[in-house]
Amino acid sequence: MLDAVLGKLARQQDPNVLVGFDFADDAGVYQIAPDTALVQTVDFFTPIVDDPYTFGQIAATNALSDVYAMGGRPLSSLALVCFPEKGDLDVLERILAGGLSKMVEAGCTVIGGHSIRDEEMKFGYSVTGTIHPQRVLANRGAQPGDALLLTKALGTGVISTAIKRGKAEPAWIDAATRSMTTLNKVAAEVITDELRGERKFAVHALTDVTGFGLIGHAREMAKASGVSLRLHASAVPLLAGALECVHAGFIPGGLKANREFAECLVGYDDGIPDDLRTMLFDPQTAGGLLISIAAEDATDLQRALSAAGVIAAQIGEVLESSKPMIRVSR
Repeated sequence: MLDAVLGKLARQQDPNVLVGFDFADDAGVYQIAPDTALVQTVDFFTPIVDDPYTFGQIAATNALSDVYAMGGRPLSSLALVCFPEKGDLDVLERILAGGLSKMVEAGCTVIGGHSIRDEEMKFGYSVTGTIHPQRVLANRGAQPGDALLLTKALGTGVISTAIKRGKAEPAWIDAATRSMTTLNKVAAEVITDELRGERKFAVHALTDVTGFGLIGHAREMAKASGVSLRLHASAVPLLAGALECVHAGFIPGGLKANREFAECLVGYDDGIPDDLRTMLFDPQTAGGLLISIAAEDATDLQRALSAAGVIAAQIGEVLESSKPMIRVSR
């Protein structure tokens, strides 16, 4: 729906806009000086876990992720709060405290916000970061021959659905919560590490995997870059309990929408089980980074990420533009 609406809007002409919404990128980038650009994003949603403090942490982690996905450094944020008029203020305090804890961890200062009365609770942030205009990592730029790396396992969507239905195992909840409250800060710092004034790793494109699922965000990268992608289903990391949730029918509405929208661009090799196909469309909250990097640098980046405590899986490669746009192999 949003894709159809945005395509009808008038385009503003401003040479300082380095990244707008034309390529469905993670954040906007606006140049304010020869060596400085702002990275701006906003994200908020309803609770996906029961604990208010953890919900606040997840919301902050998710909002910060889009700045990291551009290669930027978060600088300041504004809180967005929708809360019932007669809601428990202790709950609101815990949500705000959880969000603040992650903003402190990110070195991002909360400088204000806005709140409204709403019977359905919602929380998130608008985040502003900075980046050098010549060092923006957009979702366009992937080149044929690149390797594709992913820094977090999939499964938060189906596990969150199981949580809402009261059917999630404790181990599943722990795994999903740990993933959703882990900042992409360390991964982004390794990816954007500079050596002698140049990037150490030849990263050509970067995005984070969030609400549109792996296929949805891979589609955006492929479309923006004018390439095709091959994903290896067996190499895609999954959270503990993710496949069990699929088998039990804990399928979020967002997953169904993602599949209806993007599966027409996907070709599957024989023998890919439907549960794995399903997981490729699972909407993620505070998901990992999808990295398109020169093949010769992929192993070195994996080692650097691992040394920093981030496990990155090589899940595919970039191909010359062809049909289907995304090929899923075993």
